[in-house]
Amino acid sequence: MNRKNIVLIVVLVLIVVSIIILQNNSYTPSDQVNVKTIKTNSSAANEKSLKYPYAIELGKSDGFINTDNISISDYVGKKVILVDFWTYSCINCQRTLPYLTSWYDKYKDQGLIIIGVHTPEFEFEKNYDNVKKAVEKYEIKYPVVLDNGYETWSAYKNHYWPRKYLIDIDGFIVYDHIGEGGYAETEKKIQELLEERKTRLGLDTKIDQDIVQPNVSDTEFNMIQTPEIYFGYDFSRNQMGNAEGYKANEIVNYKLPLSYLPNKFYMKGNWLNNPDNLESSEDGEIVLSYSAKNVNLVAGADKSVKISVYIDDKFVQNLTVSDYDLYKVYSAKEYGKHTIKIKTASGLRAYTFTFG
Repeated sequence: MNRKNIVLIVVLVLIVVSIIILQNNSYTPSDQVNVKTIKTNSSAANEKSLKYPYAIELGKSDGFINTDNISISDYVGKKVILVDFWTYSCINCQRTLPYLTSWYDKYKDQGLIIIGVHTPEFEFEKNYDNVKKAVEKYEIKYPVVLDNGYETWSAYKNHYWPRKYLIDIDGFIVYDHIGEGGYAETEKKIQELLEERKTRLGLDTKIDQDIVQPNVSDTEFNMIQTPEIYFGYDFSRNQMGNAEGYKANEIVNYKLPLSYLPNKFYMKGNWLNNPDNLESSEDGEIVLSYSAKNVNLVAGADKSVKISVYIDDKFVQNLTVSDYDLYKVYSAKEYGKHTIKIKTASGLRAYTFTFG
């Protein structure tokens, strides 16, 4: 092979490699919102592209609530978009919903669209009817998309419930907030983006600059000394205190010890070890020494199950568990250290304890 042929082959290889690199690094409509029509008419959009990422399109949905269909590209150039990742039995998500519903009521006619992306933590949260019931319970009027396959969650590289992304008129993600709190800051950013939209579209509307104040009680997170407690073996965070431990997909007979370590849960009786829950096979007990004010239990049952709640060995209340949801099992007046005991009949599936 002569030198000229070698040079020609090298050039061809470099061209092919360059094409592959360009294809891998370029945005395509399948994974990014197409904002080219906005960018061509806006110098501001060109400047933003140096600072902010393009908005990411929703992935394949497993169902819609409050809408027949929806995509982010439907609203780029028309609305300010708030994408909220949530799941209905998450107490942190539930505490943000009064703000989201208030923002939607206040700003939906001024250019804001909220898209709730419901990405489930537990298997029962994939059920469309369960999510729809929660949407009705919390009076959510904005569109909700079921993301059971984690496609949108993964596209956004998200790892948190809840998480909010704000997308501006030009289709850029200009703000995101992880977890609870930051409500005034988030609303101020919404107002700022609505003002930008108004100017860009030449609208003569007034953007309300007040901050909403939903009637919700504040949570003092620094006073909560017990983390979320998970029962299923796939979710285990080394929080089970029983010496018997887990045996995947088997019924284990658990015995209570003489004393309890704080922030460790203990079981009594026969419990089936499921990936995301422990399921009582007979009368049983759950015991936990915790430090917080309010205690919630995420649980469910195929047939109604009565549970009895005791705090520091004193009876508090009976509850009926049927729907797969979050149950508020105890609320104290002040933060403090206590031991909760829950007695149950067979059929209860316990997923997690959460605290407030």
